[in-house]
Amino acid sequence: MAERKIRVLLAKPGLDGHDRGAKVVAHALKEAGMEVIYTGLHQTVPSIVNQALQEDVDVIGLSIMSGAHIPICRKLMGLVKSEGMGDKLVLVGGVIPNKDMETLKEMGVNGVFPGGAGFDRIVRFIRENRSN
Repeated sequence: MAERKIRVLLAKPGLDGHDRGAKVVAHALKEAGMEVIYTGLHQTVPSIVNQALQEDVDVIGLSIMSGAHIPICRKLMGLVKSEGMGDKLVLVGGVIPNKDMETLKEMGVNGVFPGGAGFDRIVRFIRENRSN
């Protein structure tokens, strides 16, 4: 029996209208053999969590270019916890200043990938850290 593919929900929360990076990451993850569900632009945090539940994903990935990563992730992690989804790997990428990385990790974000992070690094992190 074939092993189930890693399922990744890739979302663009908030008003950020730039999704080229998210689409390129989605393509790289697909090339690495993962199943990727891309939500499209302008998603609310509740809709992202709802979609992650419905799709039974292993990974929730946010692409945030707007600078609102702290409040968005705080809200997302609260909903992830209240929905009993603590086993999901949560990743954030985009315009993330170094000074905010520790704050995000303290909230429960598993991986932070600022712009320019290599695709191999993201794929390896997912494979090494997702729950089986």
